[in-house]
Amino acid sequence: MTWTERQTTNHPRSTSQGNEQVNEPISFTLRGANKGARIAVPLALATLADGLVFGIFARQAGLSLVEAVLMSTFVCAGSAQYIALTLWGQPGAMLPLVLATLVINLRHVLMGASIERWFAGLSWRQTYGAAYFLSDESWALTTHELKAGGRDLAFMVGSGIILSCAWIAGTGMGQVLSGAVNDPKQWGLDFAFVAVFAALLVSLRRGKTDILPWCVAAVIAVAAYRWLPHPWYILAGGLAGSIAGAWRDIRHERNQGKQHETSDIEVNQREVCIRE
Repeated sequence: MTWTERQTTNHPRSTSQGNEQVNEPISFTLRGANKGARIAVPLALATLADGLVFGIFARQAGLSLVEAVLMSTFVCAGSAQYIALTLWGQPGAMLPLVLATLVINLRHVLMGASIERWFAGLSWRQTYGAAYFLSDESWALTTHELKAGGRDLAFMVGSGIILSCAWIAGTGMGQVLSGAVNDPKQWGLDFAFVAVFAALLVSLRRGKTDILPWCVAAVIAVAAYRWLPHPWYILAGGLAGSIAGAWRDIRHERNQGKQHETSDIEVNQREVCIRE
């Protein structure tokens, strides 16, 4: 992965004139990575607490300090790691463990697809280097940064590094402190995971138009949690919300197109009247 001063690529963006090709400078610099790291610090504190909880549960499941830290370093997927602990050490659990991890992490396909167009002009080293640090938190922060006008994609690398370090450090701390904190619920640490995603959801809110995909995702996820095997509710909710959001955007673009057509007709009529 290499840093560059600045490079430019073209990609579509919805504007007041409808969908058009807009030249926007896309960069991948150390400055952008530093900005991502700074902004991720508040979330990193919550991630540290969540990692601490995982470390405690990992010790209770029989993982050593080295095993738990290595898992958080190379897997670095909180929800999948929690699922892995429930299956750890059970006879014949390898295939269910792999399938559960695959299903839970399929949401990364959705997250990656939502920001793929921004990375189209970068080198493969930069693209896949940034993709390594793709997580729920780094994706949410990067998406918010892009919507706010930021165009330095190293932002995701910086935020991802800070969040990963917090998760790994929390795991180690949890292993060390597992003897003193047997039940994380007594300290309210189990709520850290929920608090992180609640904060991310609020930060991504753009307005009333977000209510539909959020409600669809929530309803489908709750229904899937009740009627389908455990990991599938994550993917089901994500897909349902994505489809609802895509339908919303398509409808919005069509309405904008009709408004532009109406405006063009009115302008033409005025020009004809003036000529007459």
